[in-house]
Amino acid sequence: MTDVHAHTESGAGSGAAPDAAELAEAGLALEIDGALATVTLNRPERRNAMTFATWRGLAAIGRSLPADVRVVVLRGAGPCFSAGIDLSMFSGGGEGFSDGSDAAATDRFIAELQEGYTWLRRPDIVTVAAVHGHAIGGGFQLALACDMRVVAEDAKFCMKEPALGLVPDLTGTKPLVEIVGIGRALELCLTARTVAAGEAARLGLAETVVPADGLDAAVADLVAALLAVKPGAAVATKRLLWEAPENSLEEQCAAERREQIGRLREMFGGRA
Repeated sequence: MTDVHAHTESGAGSGAAPDAAELAEAGLALEIDGALATVTLNRPERRNAMTFATWRGLAAIGRSLPADVRVVVLRGAGPCFSAGIDLSMFSGGGEGFSDGSDAAATDRFIAELQEGYTWLRRPDIVTVAAVHGHAIGGGFQLALACDMRVVAEDAKFCMKEPALGLVPDLTGTKPLVEIVGIGRALELCLTARTVAAGEAARLGLAETVVPADGLDAAVADLVAALLAVKPGAAVATKRLLWEAPENSLEEQCAAERREQIGRLREMFGGRA
């Protein structure tokens, strides 16, 4: 197992890695073992409720991730993945919510928090959410930000923000609509109802549902399979698949040719 700071000092990451104490203050833990990084939401006493510090900590992890990391697993400590936003932030004391009167400042503030989610879609890594228990609001959106979701049978998803008078603003609306369609996305958000693991699988919100005591093993098996694929092919394929929904068939065919030329050049030393 390797130390995060050794990688960062080598210049692999684009930012300084937060140390363990900083991450703990943000309710996070990070473990790097070769090509695998495991990010743990680590406030079990608060059901991994998320704060501004949590989202900034996630962004800092993304900025500093070593270049040799290929797979990132997101998990929650304790009985659930995440209960969503820490509601104590509504009650004052410390940093609180803007009243939105300065639209530009609020826009910048939210964009800073969204950075904790957007890096999970980078083509150079594959991200896996290991979800058990509740994944509510910002926790649901964190799972949606990942490429894949391995879900325990006790998992429950809920997009709670509209019930609090807010909107989901942590990058979750786009993947939700892409996965379930706008009609179902409207129904899930505007009723704020709970979606159990079985329904999540039927809707495409979970790639795999496993018994609660088999979650770690299922994630380990998936990670091993992902790491067995050649790194360059994995990056190029993820990039292609992310482009596909926005491309016409002609554009996607051209993208496939472009990516394959790159792969052939790498494999055969530029002779392709």
